Amino acid sequence: MPQVSVARLFEDNREKLALRWVAGREGASRSLDSSAILHSTKGLIGHLNFIHPNWIQVLSTSETDYISHLDAAPLHQLFETGTVCFIVAGNEQPPEILKKLADQTATPLLASPQASLELMWLLRHYLHKALAPSTSMHGVFLDVLGMGVLITGDSGVGKSELGLELISRGSGLVADDVVEIYRVAPETLEGRCPPLLRDFLEVRGLGVLNIRTIFGETAVRPKMNLKLIVHLERPAATDLASMERLPLEASFEEVLGVPVRRVNIPVAPGRNLAVLVEAAVRNTILQLRGYDSTREFIRRHERHLMDEGSGPDKDD
Repeated sequence: MPQVSVARLFEDNREKLALRWVAGREGASRSLDSSAILHSTKGLIGHLNFIHPNWIQVLSTSETDYISHLDAAPLHQLFETGTVCFIVAGNEQPPEILKKLADQTATPLLASPQASLELMWLLRHYLHKALAPSTSMHGVFLDVLGMGVLITGDSGVGKSELGLELISRGSGLVADDVVEIYRVAPETLEGRCPPLLRDFLEVRGLGVLNIRTIFGETAVRPKMNLKLIVHLERPAATDLASMERLPLEASFEEVLGVPVRRVNIPVAPGRNLAVLVEAAVRNTILQLRGYDSTREFIRRHERHLMDEGSGPDKDD
């Protein structure tokens, strides 16, 4: 499960939040673990709370004034609650007793000039992304007409070639071969590219292509929300003939507990797969807006049959 150490949190946000380390440097390896957070009643980050302590306790003017008048005993209990770190917000000076206990217990104590509410808002957004459940999927992930589309299929079926053609038609590459999927919200999946593979697309016969260099900055994307999976398959002739021509229900594939729309496209000579993928994206957009062309086609035929049946008898 994803983890974020206090040292990483400090480095990732040092410039943005003007963080400085006050005390408790020996606790830099303390970590926020997504599994522990998921099974805990603690809040992720919030103002100082003795009853339901947060994993990250934020101290503003009210909290620092209150702590300044406390004895060491209740503060000792606070440091024993498993809090990962303390952050003093605003221009407040951390109380000496707090710095002393932070060093004694190896609990990181940080400070930031940001207002407490602003600090919590920014860090909560950062932590939700850093601790998001994740998985890896094999395929080519693209921005096609503004929608995140993952092209999957067996090795050698033509995923990269299709990706290259879509890029030449204006789509953007997010990742090739290995796609990192993060669940950043209850129903939102975000696809990213591993740093080592960023900008590269492998095409059989051509080798590894740098898409940013060949097509320019607009041909790559840092991330996209996964909305559609297009699966390429090579069916036998008998399977192709028996495929359902008018599917009434949309197909879904579950990724990290989130259902994602899926379209199966058979690969056969003469089929323009790029056009089919773009058509699938446009059709998915219409379905998300409540319009289903297949059902509309069936309803139109039903109305036509009813009108034919209610017309005058030809024998009259």
